[in-house]
Amino acid sequence: MATMLERRLGLPQATAINMIDMVGIGPFITMPMVIGMMNGPYFLYAWIAGAALSFVDAMIWSELGAAFPRAGGSYNFLKEAYGRNGAGKMMSFLFVWQTMIQAPLVIASAAIGFASYFTYLLPLQPMAFKAVSGGMVVLIVVLLYRKIEAIGKISIFLWLGVMVSLFWIIGGGIAAGNFMQPIAEINEGLTFNYAFVTAIGYASVKSVYSYLGYYNVCHLGGEIINPTKNIPRSMFISIAGITILYLAMNISVVSVIPWEHAKDSEFVVSLFMQELAGHTTAKILTVLILWIAFASVFSATLGYSRIPYAAAVDGAFFKVFAKLHPTKNFPHISLLFLGSVAFVFSMMFKLSDVISAILAMRILIQFVGQAIGLLLLRKQRSPDDFPFKMPFYPWPVYIAIAMWVGILWSTGMVLVVSGLVVIGLGIVAYFVKAGINREWPFVKADS
Repeated sequence: MATMLERRLGLPQATAINMIDMVGIGPFITMPMVIGMMNGPYFLYAWIAGAALSFVDAMIWSELGAAFPRAGGSYNFLKEAYGRNGAGKMMSFLFVWQTMIQAPLVIASAAIGFASYFTYLLPLQPMAFKAVSGGMVVLIVVLLYRKIEAIGKISIFLWLGVMVSLFWIIGGGIAAGNFMQPIAEINEGLTFNYAFVTAIGYASVKSVYSYLGYYNVCHLGGEIINPTKNIPRSMFISIAGITILYLAMNISVVSVIPWEHAKDSEFVVSLFMQELAGHTTAKILTVLILWIAFASVFSATLGYSRIPYAAAVDGAFFKVFAKLHPTKNFPHISLLFLGSVAFVFSMMFKLSDVISAILAMRILIQFVGQAIGLLLLRKQRSPDDFPFKMPFYPWPVYIAIAMWVGILWSTGMVLVVSGLVVIGLGIVAYFVKAGINREWPFVKADS
């Protein structure tokens, strides 16, 4: 029986996995939300802000991912940063604790978004809507139930569909002849004041959601070829490419459908194509958007399934999650569990309930926690332990922390409190577990 993951994913596969996770249904459902929150042609600045945060944060992920290229990503980063036998035990436990909730939420959000856009093709009654979203999760699990090299090939295939869809949307706007108009009008009516800063803060919650996934390669660190180079490269290539595509897609859509109308449209991209080429062509594009949503769930589920596995192998989580499939060599118990919970969530929640909740739940432990952790590691270890070194260290780390705290505040007090409650319950669970097993802080840490 196989006991270790194999390094079979190169730079093209790693980049494709990141990009299809990043795109998903996010930009299609959040585009009207962002426009409505900014309420002006300067809504593009919210997408630029999301890209800036992603790029800065990717520097942190790159340093950590290149230094600790193992399955589980943040689980390993937090454990190393806060001490393998000390507080790192609690921090890594808290990350897995929240992952068991927020990972299925991420998967469910894409599945619900898939079903929402599907209603452009065929109106669905509530039960049929749930059947579509739940059925998508089931199909994803079936596709992921195979060897990693086969998954790499599927990822490239799905990525091609994503690129075709985005370039078709962008090309349609360019062909319409008004592509440059939204750029020329970007500052029309703009006043840089408290209202603008507040608006871009709230709008960035939605735009950042659409960029999430640039770090997915870190969760697959144990399966990446030449990880010290390919993990950072895949992230920066992914963010740069997706930023250009997002901006071009937004410009393309509002060059045909004015932002005043786009902000109120649930199927804005489908209506954009309907305006250009008719209802039948719009349906074809909608099918491709559904392809993108499917690809995103595929990529996200793949990455998240490695986190409980990594923790279980390390002895910090239930042993059953450490099992690999006897012939296909992937963490099948972890995949089946997360898929099952995501299936239930996809049947229970509305899309509007999960987008902000996803960010609020993960910011403090994952993003801010590992940013502070990198500062600690840089003081404790030799520079040679970090194959990738960010420029202008430590300023990108400070900027990322400040931006994440701002995003967290913008999710709203209810979700901030909810996130803190989840963390609080996780701390209680950890101390109960640590007391039973005589782990930190109930025994003296060795390091």
